[in-house]
Amino acid sequence: MRTAEDVTALTSWHSDWSGLRAVVLGLGITGFSVADTLTELGATVLVLASRADDERADLLDVLGVSLVVADLETVGVRELAEFGPDLVVVSPGFAPSHPILAAAAERGVPVWGDVELAWRLRDKLPTPAEWLTVTGTNGKTTTVQLATAMIAAGGKRVAACGNVGVPVLDAIRDPLGFDALVVELSSFQLHYSRSVSAHSSVCLNVAADHLDWHGSPAAYSAAKARVYEGTRVACLFNRDDDATRAMVENAEVVEGCRAIGFGLALPGPSDLGLVDDILCDRAFIDDRHTNALEITTMGQLREIGLGAPHMVANVLAASAIARSFGIRADSIRAALREFRVDRHRTEVVAERDRVCWIDDSKATNPHAAGASISAFESIVWVVGGLLKGVDVDHLIEIHAARFRAVVVIGVDRTEVIAAFARHAPGLPVFEVETTDTDEVMPTAVRLSATVAQPGDVVLLAPAAASMDQFDDYADRGRRFAEAVREMLGGRPDDDEHPQAATPPGS
Repeated sequence: MRTAEDVTALTSWHSDWSGLRAVVLGLGITGFSVADTLTELGATVLVLASRADDERADLLDVLGVSLVVADLETVGVRELAEFGPDLVVVSPGFAPSHPILAAAAERGVPVWGDVELAWRLRDKLPTPAEWLTVTGTNGKTTTVQLATAMIAAGGKRVAACGNVGVPVLDAIRDPLGFDALVVELSSFQLHYSRSVSAHSSVCLNVAADHLDWHGSPAAYSAAKARVYEGTRVACLFNRDDDATRAMVENAEVVEGCRAIGFGLALPGPSDLGLVDDILCDRAFIDDRHTNALEITTMGQLREIGLGAPHMVANVLAASAIARSFGIRADSIRAALREFRVDRHRTEVVAERDRVCWIDDSKATNPHAAGASISAFESIVWVVGGLLKGVDVDHLIEIHAARFRAVVVIGVDRTEVIAAFARHAPGLPVFEVETTDTDEVMPTAVRLSATVAQPGDVVLLAPAAASMDQFDDYADRGRRFAEAVREMLGGRPDDDEHPQAATPPGS
């Protein structure tokens, strides 16, 4: 059996991993990529999972990987003890309080995430890809997709990976290799990462989320702040979010790393920002004290559905990532001309009788919902779901004047309704009490239609997770869109490309 020090010393694909005894927790996309990678390295692997896809289970059998599918809360610790691992690699969904992880800590067994493992193995090819890391409470995926498109337009081979796209372990094992990986990192992944030293890094914003997993806002914020540790070239922070600035100020980075701000105000000499209607770079140009480089204009962003303030911030962040990697402004503009926002992100579902129906099901926490709400003036808000321990009180207080009415869905309705009683007692509040998944959205849509007036937006921005009543946020958004189209007499077109919403009058 190897000591914890022996395992910590494994810092390269070319280290001796043979015979390492590794437990992998979870058999989703991440867990399978970990098991596959460790097997390729010659490790002896046991996967512990509470459920297993048949195809992945069959593939593990072919690879010679042992699999135990059971209630891990009750039998996982016993399986861990019997196997006697040198290393535990955990899928992001496992909180540090899980009994298996507590047992591993008690035994002194190192616990890594897939990102930590991938960073150590990134030198499989002679020239490892540079890592450009992205986190934040909201906007991560859109920013990663934007940055990836911009870097690709600049002629580089690049992949989006991590919490979006392909698993990061699959990306570092791609036989053709990449110039850069744009790595989306969740707070869960960052919690289990220690060694990453990215080329450039960004935390887009921070607001309370996943408190049921992390235990406190401070622990959640501390996990997000890890994105900056060890950064070598540029730490990018949101000038409109003081918490991200403080993270950069407190980060241990490589000497010479620059702090670069982005935001919706005039940019300083080391910032990206707005000059009138023009998005400008004053950070990655030689004469930044006296000049600015045009990236794009607000008019061009509105044309492609990126004109809402939170989307502009995402564009600025992505541009900063690309510019830090040497991508020219004309390549960034070319990428933006072709870019379209993913489904369920301020996506216009339908417009009828001057009422606009918008699916922002991806707004799974109050911070994301607040960004969406801020873009519109008169809203019938469809809100609710699984709150994950997060308080919606402040969100409702600051935006109460924007609401025409509210339709509350989900299992945590009581807290939402109570908050409206406190902060908007005269507002019409409708409660969807059915627990039938097939009826939740048709009911919510019918109720919304009874109160929506010309000029209103009916906005699905739930400020909560979806797993209480739906498969995921995409299922929730799809059901909302189908219910809207059915009510209006149209038919959903799954092949139609989404059009992101732009605030009226922008």
